[in-house]
Amino acid sequence: MSQRLGYLALAGSVALLNLQILAQPIPYKPTAEDAVPPAILGQAGAPMGEPLAYYPANAKTLGYLAQPQGDGSDTRAKGAVILIHEWNGLVDRVRQVADAFAAEGYLALAVDLYSGRTGSNRDENMALVGETLAQPEEIIRNLDAAAHYLKSRLGENEGGSTKVAAIGWCYGGGVALSYALGSKNHDATAIFYGRLLDDPEQMKHIHHEIYGTFAGLDKGIPPAQVDAFVAALRKAGVPNDVHIYDDVKHGFWLHVDRDPETNLAPALNAWQRLKAYLERNLNLRSL
Repeated sequence: MSQRLGYLALAGSVALLNLQILAQPIPYKPTAEDAVPPAILGQAGAPMGEPLAYYPANAKTLGYLAQPQGDGSDTRAKGAVILIHEWNGLVDRVRQVADAFAAEGYLALAVDLYSGRTGSNRDENMALVGETLAQPEEIIRNLDAAAHYLKSRLGENEGGSTKVAAIGWCYGGGVALSYALGSKNHDATAIFYGRLLDDPEQMKHIHHEIYGTFAGLDKGIPPAQVDAFVAALRKAGVPNDVHIYDDVKHGFWLHVDRDPETNLAPALNAWQRLKAYLERNLNLRSL
């Protein structure tokens, strides 16, 4: 092992140890109606959850689990969310967003599709993307393992929701759509500016409502592609809540802090829509 790789491995071990020491249930503190999670503003504290080896088939896979404390009157989780990272892998921004979902009352698992690796530049990111997308069955198995873990944990709370949503951004948004097409082990899918399809026959494999948030200035996923995606969903009879925000760029939601003046208002609306979507698709308390 080179000195650099040895140092990185040691640094990673120290970071995981710190997460394990800090791990604690996330207090119930939903965002106000006019607020987004501090995580997407770049204002969240250190992650409060814990690393989780949820996928026995790959010992290098290490996700991040954020457990909700409950709202006092009902300590059961409102359901669970699988969070699928962007093209650079499972980093603290995604862990902090997992904490935000736990604060809303959801058991949150940020998955690791890169076997513990992250990218630090475009070339590294693209290599990880290409490697994993070349093995779609492995991605489905990874996410199914995450769903199985979450459902088993939710099943410990008698009378509570055992429903699971998959949520992804960028690379993770496209993966979330693929998961909706390739598995029946979850109950909701939220796509943030991820790669799309426009074949109604493929869309017939989806068995739940689809949420989508897209950027009008996204050069990789332009509005015409989103419109074709929605048309395919409608033709296939798949209910959906899909919206294009005109004046923002790719990545605007998870990284509001890149341009707060432009991104904040659409990010807030997308967050309000997402919270309502999860309530109607996962939370038994709202039924």
